[in-house]
Amino acid sequence: MATLRGTYTVTITPFTADGRRVETSVLKDFVDWQIEQGAHGLIPVASTGEFLSLTDDERREVARTVIEQSSGRVPVLVGAGAENTWDVVRYSREAEDLGADGVLIIPPFYSTPTNDEVYRHYSTIGEAISIPVMLYNNPATSNIDMQPALVAHLSEIDNVSFIKESTLDPTRVRDIIRLSGDRMAVFGGIMGYESFLNGAIGWTAVGCNLMPSAFSDMYRHCVESVDLDAAKNLYKRIVPVIELVGQHRYVSATKKALDLMGLPVGPPRPPRLPVSGEDQAWTERVVRDLELTFR
Repeated sequence: MATLRGTYTVTITPFTADGRRVETSVLKDFVDWQIEQGAHGLIPVASTGEFLSLTDDERREVARTVIEQSSGRVPVLVGAGAENTWDVVRYSREAEDLGADGVLIIPPFYSTPTNDEVYRHYSTIGEAISIPVMLYNNPATSNIDMQPALVAHLSEIDNVSFIKESTLDPTRVRDIIRLSGDRMAVFGGIMGYESFLNGAIGWTAVGCNLMPSAFSDMYRHCVESVDLDAAKNLYKRIVPVIELVGQHRYVSATKKALDLMGLPVGPPRPPRLPVSGEDQAWTERVVRDLELTFR
């Protein structure tokens, strides 16, 4: 199995102030800052990167920019999700050609496929590429909940070696490992601390966009040094960010916070709206109280 592990940032996509174009110069600065601050890996063109709001050309531009700017310093997994299996194959092959270290793939999110259809979907993708596939279980957005037994079945597919488990039930991590053995490595999605305690080797975190050093330290405390007292103290510090960028705010609050931190990344694309009212006040308070800054 590939040695992907640690805290991976599911990166935002910076846009110009009118939201019309990808701001590649800002994206390059953001990538450098993430790596300098200790992020173990980057995942562009995923949900936080507004993949469904990007054109095919923009998806390619964002993926290429992150891969080239990372320049091998950290692994890059590219989001390749789509409703049509053939589109996912096309995006995945493109990511491999660009030099990605793997792909993150959410299941088809409208057709509510059966378990057999999910298996056929991922097996077709696995046969088409040679880089690892990270499953993405997020039933809140995909309408499909890949239970541990199904994940174990999917782990029998060549290249399907990782999963981002984004439910609020960390026992899923335990059960996936129990049923899949060493065929499947688990990254927590939302519940990083709890997922590490149940055997996860990584965390794909939205909040890492704002606190890459602190989120990466959570992995170090939980997995490398196994200093759970330090981990609990750090958890108390980063919980406000985890809560801020949860639910519908994961794009808009992240972008507003980065703007307040000194890195203008543009607005979210419609139909998303920038944070306002109580959400904006909450974002401002978290950035101020935690003294979050860019650079």
